[in-house]
Amino acid sequence: MESSTAAIAALLFIVLIVGINFVMYGIVRGATRSGSRNIFESLGKALNPPNRKKEDSMDELRKQMEDLEKAKNNPDSNLS
Repeated sequence: MESSTAAIAALLFIVLIVGINFVMYGIVRGATRSGSRNIFESLGKALNPPNRKKEDSMDELRKQMEDLEKAKNNPDSNLS
C-alpha cells in the first residue's frame, strides 16, 4: 500500500515538473518572438522602465553645474 502511494506521489511530482517546464518554455519562446533581437534585450526592456527622464534630469544638473563653475571662474560675466 505504501509503495503504491509513493509511486503515485512520484508520478504526480514528475508530471508537475514537466508541466512547469512546458509553461516556462512557452513564456521564453513568447519573449523571444516579440520582435526584438534577443531575449536579453526583451528582458531588459521588461524589467527596466525608460531611463530617458533620469538622463534628462542628469543632463540638466550637469549643465547647471557647468554654468556655476563658469560663473565661479569668471565673476565679471554675471554683472550684465
